[in-house]
Amino acid sequence: MELVVGILIGLIALIVLVVLHELGHAIVARRNGVTVEEFGIGFPPKAWSRRLKNGIEFSINWLPLGGFVRMKGEHDAATGKGAYGAATFWQKTKILLAGVVVNWLTAAVIFTGLALVGLPKLLPNQVILPFDAAVTSAPLKIGFVQDNSPAKKAGLQAGDELVAVNGQTIAQADEFTRAMQTSAAVSITVRRDGQQQQYQVSPEGPEGSRKAGVGLQHQQTTIRSTYSAPIVGVLTTAQFTGETIKGIGTLIGDSVTGIVQRFSPEQAVQEHGHAKLDEVSKNVAGPIGILGQLFPSVSKTGPVQVFTLIGLMSVTLAVMNILPIPALDGGRWYMIALFRLMKKPLTKEREEIIQGVSMLLLYGLVLIITINDVGKLFHG
Repeated sequence: MELVVGILIGLIALIVLVVLHELGHAIVARRNGVTVEEFGIGFPPKAWSRRLKNGIEFSINWLPLGGFVRMKGEHDAATGKGAYGAATFWQKTKILLAGVVVNWLTAAVIFTGLALVGLPKLLPNQVILPFDAAVTSAPLKIGFVQDNSPAKKAGLQAGDELVAVNGQTIAQADEFTRAMQTSAAVSITVRRDGQQQQYQVSPEGPEGSRKAGVGLQHQQTTIRSTYSAPIVGVLTTAQFTGETIKGIGTLIGDSVTGIVQRFSPEQAVQEHGHAKLDEVSKNVAGPIGILGQLFPSVSKTGPVQVFTLIGLMSVTLAVMNILPIPALDGGRWYMIALFRLMKKPLTKEREEIIQGVSMLLLYGLVLIITINDVGKLFHG
């Protein structure tokens, strides 16, 4: 049941973010004199449609993976009143980048709301405005206890909140780990069901690497603001945008390096290239991975974490759509800008060839990522 709920939450979030993206295109297109012929939720085949009073066909389609906006004369060379192609270069720039702006602002709004209730600290240097910030950390808890371990024999349980070790208050995971590694006998005070209890644990192993057989939950730190929440929301979105761009750059660099090294005549270099490609595959997720793994996992931890993930997805959509891939918004802008710089006409035929090749490459990449996601689902 949790899996189904997580998938539904993720699917709704993805549809909303893409629909908002397309709505940005539609609004800016109409404000710049371009006729919007259809606004669709999901992708064809069409399930239902209705002609709105403003003349736009509103449709709901069977493939629930986003949405689209269809404008009159979408080719750059199209002419005639209301055609996208007849718009000026500046008008096309605004139309193409409107979706990016909407996704970025959506993320800023989400992070602003989270700043009011407690924004999770995900980056080491994440924005904190000291004049209006309350930084709190969740209690340090035991995540799991290994069978037949010293901790299990002593009576510790998963979910116990760590209070003190050898009489000293403990607040950080490294303090607990250090105590376990260096002590042959440890007195651990925990809070369970509101009551404090004390246990004697004898970690096993040589000094400096002794283990008690417990794993600690990830300790979440949150940043809460009041009147400065909008500033925190915008600055945090900017930070995540920069990190996303760096992350994409690293993935591309590692992929290229890994592929080159895989074809090296040296065995050691080949193995290093294979390891790099394995690392890339672990860090990349498509729709299947996001809906089938990320959202079901995050939805168990609460609404704050879910909205944090949605905000990060919105930032990612904004960044992806400024990349120079002709099938995406940014790529289309780079394409029309390049032809204007070269002072060559971007004919319908040329545009269709470029878009077609780009779409094939993009679909191929999505297919590879999907296969990788399915593999993760079955093999963990």
